[in-house]
Amino acid sequence: MNQSAGSRRYLPSSPFNRPAQAAPPVELFDVGDRVSHDQFGLGRVLAVEGDNDAVLIDFSGRQGRILSPYSKLTKL
Repeated sequence: MNQSAGSRRYLPSSPFNRPAQAAPPVELFDVGDRVSHDQFGLGRVLAVEGDNDAVLIDFSGRQGRILSPYSKLTKL
């Protein structure tokens, strides 16, 4: 009883038939922007490295370097 899977037909409303969603655009930051991070809280951008590849942020005396894509970082 070995049957080949063959080609499968999906219904038009099938979740497997949907095109891939485009990635959300990467947010661009400038020096001096106020930001909020899910883990570190509120901060201010001190430097931008490369073509927005990474940002250096001051979180109330504690500095952090966040790499792109900035999934947990939002501009205020």
